[in-house]
Amino acid sequence: MRFLFIHQNFPGQFKHWAPALVARGHEVVALAIRAGETISWSGVRVVPYQVQRGSSKDIHPWLIDFEAKTLRGEACLRACLKLRDEGFVPDVVVAHPGWGESLFVKEVWPKTKVVMYCEYFYGSDGADVGFDPEFPADDPVGSACRLRLKNANYFMHFDQVEYGLSPTLWQADTFPAPFRGKIKVVHDGIDTDRVVPSSKARITVQRGIERFPMAHGDEVITFVNRNLEPYRGYHIFMRALPAILAARPLARVLIVGADDVSYGARSPDGRKWKQVFIEEVKPQIPSADWERVHFLGAVPYETFVNLLQVSAVHVYLTYPFVLSWSLLEAMSAGCSIVASSTPPVCEVITHGVTGRLVGFSDVDALAQEVIALLQDRKSARQLGRAARATVVQRYDLKTVCLPQQIAWVEGMVAR
Repeated sequence: MRFLFIHQNFPGQFKHWAPALVARGHEVVALAIRAGETISWSGVRVVPYQVQRGSSKDIHPWLIDFEAKTLRGEACLRACLKLRDEGFVPDVVVAHPGWGESLFVKEVWPKTKVVMYCEYFYGSDGADVGFDPEFPADDPVGSACRLRLKNANYFMHFDQVEYGLSPTLWQADTFPAPFRGKIKVVHDGIDTDRVVPSSKARITVQRGIERFPMAHGDEVITFVNRNLEPYRGYHIFMRALPAILAARPLARVLIVGADDVSYGARSPDGRKWKQVFIEEVKPQIPSADWERVHFLGAVPYETFVNLLQVSAVHVYLTYPFVLSWSLLEAMSAGCSIVASSTPPVCEVITHGVTGRLVGFSDVDALAQEVIALLQDRKSARQLGRAARATVVQRYDLKTVCLPQQIAWVEGMVAR
């Protein structure tokens, strides 16, 4: 069979799925927005293409996102037409539609089955928008209108997509009922053979010429975001640090994440969110305690895994939004986890069994739970073992998720 994957940053969520289909003898091509020549990646022929221009000057602000998606969709359309002219006709197209690239696929291959990766459908109520009262929308009605146009991209996909795939039940349930029945829930998968607990784990962080070695068993608190921003609870975590550091004089805090924005808005005054909340909490923390807080920036994946293996308590906070791989990877590493009681977190963590849950904005509860697990190492180990067992049973890449993805997509032509 022939498969075409479409993702602006390929491989993205398809990094295991696409090579697995190659290994089973299928022809697999991918389209990605990038410069350069066609390359082979894990047996996948990756064809680059580029968007020809940016958004129009003086366009209505509500239409900027939709125009950007249309421009990307047109660029992808041209790349698909070129593939068709070369004789490539896919049996199945698997696309992440979030940036609009797959809008016009059916214009090129009307009989090809299309699978849409259903990561998140925006809503103006009950999810991320309006969730955090600390950051209200300046224009709530206008924000709702903007979201409606943002979702127009999905509505334009619904009538040409045969199937959808979503990584969690909660994310699937954000989609409208008429399309929800087409969505299969299978997570992208966690490599539990690679992300494992290790009592021998060591990590050293450096500040200037000083080096700070840490080992499994030390009081290491970890917090990981792609970018340090309110959507992932960075502000709540920072506000818990004064109490945690005062109560645990031997604890060290390792914070991973860049200082840009992945999801939410930038700060009103233009400062990086990282700096905004450093400046808020630092006056409350004695200098000697602040020395135990380490900002590591973005780190290589192996460093990230090593960090989880050393972690005594891992903190994960999020708005009701897309579930981060990092939470499941922390569970796979056997971390004892304190997390926000927000969906889809509650889908994977049971309070008191596989972790501890606190209200997203409850700074005191967060600090108390972290302190309690640092004090009670037996309970922390029990939570970590149960967390890993859950990931192995429900989210393991090789034995659970990948076999389901392959069987499902290979069966599409027959269906």
